[in-house]
Amino acid sequence: MLDRPEGGERAILVQLALPGIDAEKALVEFVELALSAEADVLDCVLGTRATPDAKYFLGKGKAEEISDLVKTLDAELVLINHELSPSQERNLERLFECRVVDRSGLILDIFSQRARTFEGKLQVELAQLDHLSTRLIRGWTHLERQKGGIGLRGPGETQLETDRRLLRDRIRSINKRLEKVRCSRDQNRQARRKASMPTVSLVGYTNAGKSTLFNVLTGENIYVANQLFATLDPTMRKLELPGSSNAILVDTVGFIRDLPHQLVEAFRATLEETQQADLLLHVIDISDPQWRETVSAVQKVLDELKVNDIPVIQVFNKIDLHEGWEPKVDINEGFCKVWVSAAANLGIDLLKETIAAQLHGSVSVETITLKATQAKLRAQLYQLGSVLAEAINNEGDWLLKIKISADQKQRLFGNESSTLHD
Repeated sequence: MLDRPEGGERAILVQLALPGIDAEKALVEFVELALSAEADVLDCVLGTRATPDAKYFLGKGKAEEISDLVKTLDAELVLINHELSPSQERNLERLFECRVVDRSGLILDIFSQRARTFEGKLQVELAQLDHLSTRLIRGWTHLERQKGGIGLRGPGETQLETDRRLLRDRIRSINKRLEKVRCSRDQNRQARRKASMPTVSLVGYTNAGKSTLFNVLTGENIYVANQLFATLDPTMRKLELPGSSNAILVDTVGFIRDLPHQLVEAFRATLEETQQADLLLHVIDISDPQWRETVSAVQKVLDELKVNDIPVIQVFNKIDLHEGWEPKVDINEGFCKVWVSAAANLGIDLLKETIAAQLHGSVSVETITLKATQAKLRAQLYQLGSVLAEAINNEGDWLLKIKISADQKQRLFGNESSTLHD
């Protein structure tokens, strides 16, 4: 959707201190967003207002100050860390004589760079078209009816009407394709349910370390980078858990403060994996001084996805960056917290045990006795990989030392488990 020059664009960043906004903290994250979009940050401008200005959002004085700075620094782009209305965006572009992009537009641009799969590209394009459709009003200077005459007779539409119609047609086409993706994902989920394969979804603020944790838990090597939105396309792999149980682990797109609504809508097919999960792992960068704010931002998106009935394990990641912090599990008043470091491989076994206990109940090691008539049950235990050791007693019975979860035990033995022990 956007033609971007090689090597980024020369940009000025703008942040207002509105009521309830810590401008300096917000600006730090905005700089990271701009760098993720490969912008060349020339300068940052802070301002204070009680309420946004109707015409420029920033106020006339601040807008003229930035206009002078644009000319002085020869900037090509002004990035504003707020949601602008289409008219405010146009007014600022006329004044600055360069492109103006708000927070939503910047995040959409980053997403357009990160999408790799066909589905991901469709979802990003849908979000961009939705964003663009609100900015067509008076966005053209050639809105007069197309002229008549030989070779010039038009369809009787203004350019704006033509563009709107083309946008609607493209949005309809993308939605049809994404509907097929949703149907395919739903079929895959039903197949996993039949195979009794639960789904665990990683959620969290962008750059919290979800992909690194995903690699450590699954033994995979998916792309990891210290940048916002390094992961965009969802990845699924098998997760082997204690007690000879397995699950499907899903790595999803990271959340962020004020995530544009059109992105949440466009990525509905992907986020359905989170909505249909059996367990959520909320990964938190505990080394971030503002981690409580990031938790609130993630919870806001989860509320929008209506997943409050799904169990959550809070995974406090990056404990290696703070001296004295050790891996541990805290279970208090229904909240489960596990302290780990994915990068340093600390506490990963604790996390796996906690996931297994949450999905399947606690895991135990015990010895059972099976008669010769229970050969099928013995085979099932071997198939699960639960058997740690085996011996035969004087009566010819099997003595099995097994490692098994509570729900596997219930499923295999039912109420007869007490009669199986030696």
